[in-house]
Amino acid sequence: MFEQIKISSDVPERIAAAEGNFYPSSEVPIGPGMNPRIQRLRKLSVEAEPTISIERALHETEFYKENYGRYSIPVLRAMTFLDHCRRKTIYIGDDELIVGERGPKPKAIPTFPELTCHSVEDLHVLNTRDMQRYLTSQEDIAAYQQEVIPFWQGKTQRERIFSHVPDQWKAAYEAGVFTEFMEQRAPGHTVLDGKIYRRGMLDFKREIEDNIRGLDYLNDPDATDKAEQWKAMAISCDAVIVFAERHADLAEKMAATEGDPGRKAELIRIAEICRRVPAEKPRTFWEAIQMYWFVHLGTITELNGWDAMNPGHFDQHLAPFFEKELAEGSLTREQAKELLCCFWIKVNNHPAPPKVGVTARESGTYNDFTNINIGGVKADGSDGVSEVSYMMLEVIEELHILQPGSSVHISSRTPDKFLHAAARVIRQGHGYPSVFNPDTYILELIRQGKSLSDAREGGVSGCIEVGAFGKEAFLLTGYLNVPKVLEVTLNDGRDPVSGAVVGIQTGDPRLFSDFEQLYDALMEQVRFMVDQKMRVSNYIDRMFAKYAPAPFLSVVVEDCIAKGKDYYDGGPRYNTNYIQCCGLGTVTDSLAAIKKHVFEDGRFTMEQLLDAVAKNFAGEEFMRQTIMNKTPFFGNDDRYADDIAVRVYDDLVDIIDGNPNVKGGEYHLNMLSTTCHIYFGKVLGATPNGRLAGKSISDGTSPSHGADVNGPSAVIKSLGKLDQVKSGGTLLNQRFLPSLLKKDEDIRKLGQLIRSYFTLGGHHIQFNIVDTATLLAARDCPEDYKDLLVRMAGYSDYFNDMNDDLQQEVIERTENDTF
Repeated sequence: MFEQIKISSDVPERIAAAEGNFYPSSEVPIGPGMNPRIQRLRKLSVEAEPTISIERALHETEFYKENYGRYSIPVLRAMTFLDHCRRKTIYIGDDELIVGERGPKPKAIPTFPELTCHSVEDLHVLNTRDMQRYLTSQEDIAAYQQEVIPFWQGKTQRERIFSHVPDQWKAAYEAGVFTEFMEQRAPGHTVLDGKIYRRGMLDFKREIEDNIRGLDYLNDPDATDKAEQWKAMAISCDAVIVFAERHADLAEKMAATEGDPGRKAELIRIAEICRRVPAEKPRTFWEAIQMYWFVHLGTITELNGWDAMNPGHFDQHLAPFFEKELAEGSLTREQAKELLCCFWIKVNNHPAPPKVGVTARESGTYNDFTNINIGGVKADGSDGVSEVSYMMLEVIEELHILQPGSSVHISSRTPDKFLHAAARVIRQGHGYPSVFNPDTYILELIRQGKSLSDAREGGVSGCIEVGAFGKEAFLLTGYLNVPKVLEVTLNDGRDPVSGAVVGIQTGDPRLFSDFEQLYDALMEQVRFMVDQKMRVSNYIDRMFAKYAPAPFLSVVVEDCIAKGKDYYDGGPRYNTNYIQCCGLGTVTDSLAAIKKHVFEDGRFTMEQLLDAVAKNFAGEEFMRQTIMNKTPFFGNDDRYADDIAVRVYDDLVDIIDGNPNVKGGEYHLNMLSTTCHIYFGKVLGATPNGRLAGKSISDGTSPSHGADVNGPSAVIKSLGKLDQVKSGGTLLNQRFLPSLLKKDEDIRKLGQLIRSYFTLGGHHIQFNIVDTATLLAARDCPEDYKDLLVRMAGYSDYFNDMNDDLQQEVIERTENDTF
């Protein structure tokens, strides 16, 4: 264990009468913020600098060297996981009530060389880049160079992918037509339901062993494969139990030498809890949180999943434990809230593992996209809000930390009291929580084939994508740069930025006689790009199923055990691949400009417009200003532009939706951009809507920057015309002046705006409550604004941890001063 700074607890011990449960005392006043324990834990978490731990990579490399080829891949993966859980450094910090780290200490992040192996150059870059650094000692870099890199060279998932993709796919990928999520990490986007609060790992293991005993090798051609999967799942159950037991051993050892009676009692209770969970189902609120945390750590240690791991409707899972203990008198509200704070800080201790190659050189985000779903509805359709939901809102407001992300789910059955409580937190300007509409996304999930109860138990993963919690692998395959596809169409299949041929020839647009010819050519090009992307995504899915299965994750996702199939191999009840389409506002406004000024009004010829775009409107400012000021743009409740947006959206759905994947599921559309709209803008020349080369494209389904001039009500009316039930998620960013939300009446108005949008069928909306002057001041004097959190796209980040492009994108968003 790493050396710890001893801070004696100010919290006097309290032994609860019921079942001998120990909880921190409620005698310490909570006040407007945090109690002393939480203040100390938060300070340590916020101030800790992320580091790279090579411990997992060394363990894995050693185990693979000795055992590769001796076992089936699933069993090998499970045994590797078990070996690491037996050997990894265990950490319990002073004051901690929820215990466990993925690395040897807080914010120590392991690498995953089986997926993508960092080079020595990568580690040096991560050590020295200006923002989002990951410190690595020179000793560890040398060990990585000597032990890890030589073994994994040529064996990683990333190399398997890029050594087999077609040249045409690679050309489009390199031009920025689309991205690929699994190029750097495992698919991820995993969210749990409530099963781990009803069954422990020993229960799962007994089910697995029963299935193994019932194997029919005579009549079942898949019996051998099932046997190996089930063996792997059983071993992975053992792994997380061992992991927890080692925490119990350490807690007992620490308790034996602890001089503070209060902390000694806490350590003894921690040991008891770690002996209980995750082996058995939890009985108490404390045990339930620790149960989830061990499962969370297990999944993100086994593999580095994209957008990590989420507890789903955490408030709904914890509410029965809270209510039972509250009634018994064994738990108070203050004690429960303190445990929630400890959990929140634990999540904040786990930055996203860093990328490799070019991506490692760019400053990204520490956010690993754990999203706590709060509110919503229960499986029976009733309101899911509880007292735990309100406590979570208080925790978000008081802690003000980067992670976890949070979202409130406002259905028609959600009380206004909860909506207004959430709006008051939103008013603080931290970017949390975002707001979702269960009435719409339940219909989205039912349309995709989920049962009603499974859809009601579903919700949101990392950003805005939805799935059936605990029963579905809903994987984001990467982003599609729709404005780039338009650019390629306007250049007859060629990328004018790189000069490479990346698409198909659809004709010289200068010869098109009407708008319909152009539009048909665009959709033909979209079909070609989507086809290219799906072919490679299917190949990648098979590579993960074959070489990087996730037996522990498979244990906790429904139907994987019953089927004897891995999470990445069609084991879950539902299996969805999402393609995220970016730039709806940019492509809509560009088409509107062409339609109006070229084909209808004849103000400019196609050749004049394309020539102006090609030279980034140099010498053509009159044309650019005419386009920007005399074109109906999306987001203003203008039927001209909105009809084009609806048409583009519907055709993207028709092209993507329902295509089969290789896991027995389908592809669906998702309108998410995260920060990729920044990158997509960099690889895109000027566009016909007057946007200059290199500038960000529109994010999600939000209007183009500065294009929405009629206020937020007009924006939601425009987006309400999209049939969002056809999607698996849409994203809407809005920015308000803080002065707009000063009074209680303003809170009600914000609530009415949200309700109105959701009545129109909106899926999601999120807010930045910050003025341009503050953003500019933070950019110029970052030391004065260290705590400034802003909403990016599906997540929040510290403004001063963003690079210049990301900061500028937030600054350029329309600043609303009225509802």
